[in-house]
Amino acid sequence: MNASPRECTTLHTRLLKCTLEAEHSRAYWRRMAETGTAVTARRVQEEFWFGARSAGRSAILLANFRARFDAFPPALDALGIWHDMEPQTRRLICHWHLQLSDPLYRRFTGGFLCERRRRLPAEVSYAPVVRWVGEQSEDRWNPATRIQFASKLLSSAMAAGLIAGRRDPRPLTLPRVDDFALGYLLYLLKGTLFAGSLLANPYLDSVGLVGPDLERRLKTVPGLRFRRQGDLVDFGWQFPDLGAWSRALVERPLATARAGGSA
Repeated sequence: MNASPRECTTLHTRLLKCTLEAEHSRAYWRRMAETGTAVTARRVQEEFWFGARSAGRSAILLANFRARFDAFPPALDALGIWHDMEPQTRRLICHWHLQLSDPLYRRFTGGFLCERRRRLPAEVSYAPVVRWVGEQSEDRWNPATRIQFASKLLSSAMAAGLIAGRRDPRPLTLPRVDDFALGYLLYLLKGTLFAGSLLANPYLDSVGLVGPDLERRLKTVPGLRFRRQGDLVDFGWQFPDLGAWSRALVERPLATARAGGSA
């Protein structure tokens, strides 16, 4: 029996070469659904999976997407059949998978930015992020690397819809999370080993879904019958896993699913 996938907990430097990359991620999902097999960097480059990218760049994208998506097989299958995904949902899914595969980005977006968002004004600047990176790494990275990390963290968070603008001070924002995006995340976490709970974790925190607001949203998620009675919580999963959820609600036209035609 295969072990459940788990969030990455080891610091690494992959973010320095590959940020959110939502559009290239979409190309990867689509191509992987067509091939159904492991591919080489050479094939990816020769078949222009990522457009006219060099062999080196194609190899970097491939390696990062394997860590972000292949490490969660049900997710890759679900994303391959989700053809009419909204752009904002695509950015959110890339954001959550980057969180899963990169503990520094997870701490930044699910901790540091959340703490800044509770302040007024809700904003962030470059220099404090550089200092924060140094604190997280226990000085294992030199100043130049910390500066690079700060830049990549800020640009990735902006691409995800968590930060508005590139000039300091940068206002903090919250992206719109539709019911299908939220359903995807919950079913993804259901089959993943991670720190926290389904009601309190960096993935939900990063997009402002916490407390009573989150519980209200859970009642409208497709494929979920959320109920609370006192301290007892029941998620009422209608499907056993993310794959079954996606085949029932995503592979079919979303309009049908929204009209109540779930399997």
